[in-house]
Amino acid sequence: MNQFNRLVSEQMVTMEKLLYLQAELERCQQIETELLALKNQTDLESIQGDIQKMRKELKEIQLMFEKQTEEVINSYREMNLTPSL
Repeated sequence: MNQFNRLVSEQMVTMEKLLYLQAELERCQQIETELLALKNQTDLESIQGDIQKMRKELKEIQLMFEKQTEEVINSYREMNLTPSL
């Protein structure tokens, strides 16, 4: 019976280690998931910043294009209003 008790006791110690390591593994995996999500969030914020810059630049280019279009139209009108010599 002494050997049985000793084996059961050793098994209980092993089970405690097993449960502890399993809990630690799950905790570490959760932290890993959260860190990956934060990294992805950081990447997302970076991409969103790039998108905002591109939208601003696009708007500036669109305004410049509209102004150039008006200048081309005005130049064409002036060219056609001036009689040829």
